[in-house]
Amino acid sequence: VQLMESGGGKVRAGGSLGLSCVASGDTFDINAMGWYRQAPGKQREMVAVIATGGGPTNYADSVKGRFTISRDNAKNTMYLQMNSLKPDDTAVYYCNALRLGSLYWGQGTQVTVSS
Repeated sequence: VQLMESGGGKVRAGGSLGLSCVASGDTFDINAMGWYRQAPGKQREMVAVIATGGGPTNYADSVKGRFTISRDNAKNTMYLQMNSLKPDDTAVYYCNALRLGSLYWGQGTQVTVSS
């Protein structure tokens, strides 16, 4: 499974960004997919995850009510809509996919939120 993120960039606090993650290769039998992020000097943390078929979902407390994860299985694409962004959201965002017990990661996309 290969994962490719896109949509990162720079935005002012309070703004919005949308991320996409396209899966290719052996996408059949992908179970959950998720978004994680890693800020400089910090550990990678879960942002949001979504199960097969587009639900259920789970969010980190820090993004609940601001971020929305979704998935289009027909396009093998997962999305993350990020609203009301804060400087603390600045990080490299990674998508991952769980398939038959193995985890796959994308290369990451940078999101920078200025105050």
